Amino acid sequence: MWLLRLGLAAFGFVLGFVLPWLVYLDSIVAGRFDLATPDVASRVYARPLVLKAGLVLPQDMLNTELGLLRYLKQAVAVAPGSYSERAERMILHTRAFTFEDGPQAARQVLIRIQGGKITALKDVASGSDLEQWRVDPVRIATLYGSGGAERQPEPIEQMPTLLVSGLQAVEDRNFKSHYGVDPLGLARAMWSNFRNGRMSQGGSTLTQQLVKNTLLTSDRNVERKLKEMGLALMLERRYEKKIILEAYLNRVVLGQSGSQPVQGFPAASEFYFGRSLDDLAPHETALLVGILKATTQFDPRRAPARALERRNVVLRQFFETGLLEAKTYELAKKAPLSVLPRPSSARDRYPAFQQLVRAQLARDYDSAALFSQGLQILTTLDPKIQERAEAALTSTLAKLDPGGPLQGALVLSENATGDVLAIVGSRDPRSSNFNHALDAKRPVGSLLKPFVYLLALSEPARYGLASMISDAPLTVKLDGNRTWNPQNYDQRSHGTVALIEALARSYNLATARIGLDLGVERLAELITTLGVEVPRPAQPSMILGSVDLSPLQVTQLYQSLASGGRVLPLTAVRAVMDRNGRALKRYPRVGLKPPSSEAIKLVTLALNETTRSGTAGSLVGQVKIDVAGKTGTSNDKRDSWYAGYTGEHLGVVWIGRDDNQATTLTGATGALKIWSALFRALPSTPLRLKFAPDVRWVAYDLGGGCDKYRFLPALAPYEPSNTRSCMNYLTAP
Repeated sequence: MWLLRLGLAAFGFVLGFVLPWLVYLDSIVAGRFDLATPDVASRVYARPLVLKAGLVLPQDMLNTELGLLRYLKQAVAVAPGSYSERAERMILHTRAFTFEDGPQAARQVLIRIQGGKITALKDVASGSDLEQWRVDPVRIATLYGSGGAERQPEPIEQMPTLLVSGLQAVEDRNFKSHYGVDPLGLARAMWSNFRNGRMSQGGSTLTQQLVKNTLLTSDRNVERKLKEMGLALMLERRYEKKIILEAYLNRVVLGQSGSQPVQGFPAASEFYFGRSLDDLAPHETALLVGILKATTQFDPRRAPARALERRNVVLRQFFETGLLEAKTYELAKKAPLSVLPRPSSARDRYPAFQQLVRAQLARDYDSAALFSQGLQILTTLDPKIQERAEAALTSTLAKLDPGGPLQGALVLSENATGDVLAIVGSRDPRSSNFNHALDAKRPVGSLLKPFVYLLALSEPARYGLASMISDAPLTVKLDGNRTWNPQNYDQRSHGTVALIEALARSYNLATARIGLDLGVERLAELITTLGVEVPRPAQPSMILGSVDLSPLQVTQLYQSLASGGRVLPLTAVRAVMDRNGRALKRYPRVGLKPPSSEAIKLVTLALNETTRSGTAGSLVGQVKIDVAGKTGTSNDKRDSWYAGYTGEHLGVVWIGRDDNQATTLTGATGALKIWSALFRALPSTPLRLKFAPDVRWVAYDLGGGCDKYRFLPALAPYEPSNTRSCMNYLTAP
């Protein structure tokens, strides 16, 4: 009879307490356990290093790129993300990567570098020459969603068998047969704890661990443990084993990247090894599984000895369960940890450049998509050049103004494409407080003068490089009984000067005369055509640069000159791909209407003269190749500017103070020094001008008589009346 009563009591207990409790737990699983894809951080990548024979690539620049990529130097470059070198020969084992034109597999390539130039590029496997090969790009930023976790989830089908099976072998050998709670495993854990006299094992199944990580707090008590077990049972009732295991593999926390948890094995693989799961060796997979036991205790960077011991315990379990053969097991035990010395992830390595990237992406994507959909954003930044740009600006400012208030900014772009290769936004390149490169709009001074001369030289019947221009004082009447009285920097008049000399030496009076003759509104229209908006109606003072522009806007203007006439909007984004590697959007180069390319070449020739005998003459002997450029200084020396270009690169530098006080620097004594420091360290092709066949080279008198003539190009068939040809002098008997 007592058995019946006991049974009825137990039945009543189940109906009255256990069943409602399980219903309650089931509602928690139904309402809070979301198997939808969580927010996934989007990743921002630099442009890849494209290797090819003939590429100028100094060894230190290659080392910079490999360092940023966290490539490991090894005796033999066996794994992707490693390299070996001997004398002038390097074996580089690149990682797999999906570019905008499709996936590229990992590959071992042989590189021979002599005299700072690649002389040979071969595929190690086949021994055949490679026309070119892209190195996987540096990750320069991570755009985290609301969860703020470093994660990169993958379907379980794409994960290595050793990881999926090995995880079960180590953490939950009965996973396929239990229903969320493993009584035998729990009993073994309790017996082990009793023998050891401490809580060394928890007996939790993978399902329980998933519940603990997603539905419960970190409290450790009997009530929470019972709740964990009940929720695990409900989870198994609702979902297949495969779904539960996939969720675990993608959600378990395996480390910490700054303030962001590293969530899931795919993200952990990149965090610790800089490679995908598919590229991991058995000993590396074992380390990730081993870290699960206690991520802080077995952190391979902080506690390598403990991590190595734990990894070998896991390898032993892999071997005992038949996942590894004896030979593989013995080799794996002897392998080093091979963990990257620093994490490969980056939150925001180059904040000034990232601001431009986000501004350009904002035209096509809302912030929710950028921060949650796991996009791959491929940019134009060249990390080797960025590092040198930062070094040039910070070291030069330190010499000009040690510890003082001087600020600076730098923008560097590629002439042929309009790609922005580097941006430095302030004296502290890692600061995100204020981006002077994009947001500081300051008077540009003489930087607008080349565009006055471009207008003039676009009218070859009226103006040529040899045109003689008056540099005498002038007064311009303005509205409201006001006048404009421009002055030269040296407060002197230089009489009548050749147009090329007026630009090279930055004479204000001669420039003002030309600008007034052509019309200041035409100058404003030209600047707008080149992609920069300026205030309207335009004032005569604009001719001499009394307009506020940012370094990025100045770069946009000068891009038309540097490219020889291809007016392309500056861009920082090449393509955006979804998490599966499908291109969502590419950013084609859509050119604006260009001015005369031959007139641009004439301006460039004059700007080359500026670097030889004009206001930028201090570059002689500093930069070893032909360049063109223009200095700029605003009133009272508040702003120091230099914009200069080679045959390949355009760089714009600004120096000033945030309180708008004087700097004591001109364009030549300030910004030019930063530009020079960068281009001394930057491999770049020299300036080369190729004129059309109908351009004539004419001997001109530029003010010293025909016995001191100079040959200059002239656009045929024009011969402006304000030039003095010496051709008859040369042919006279």
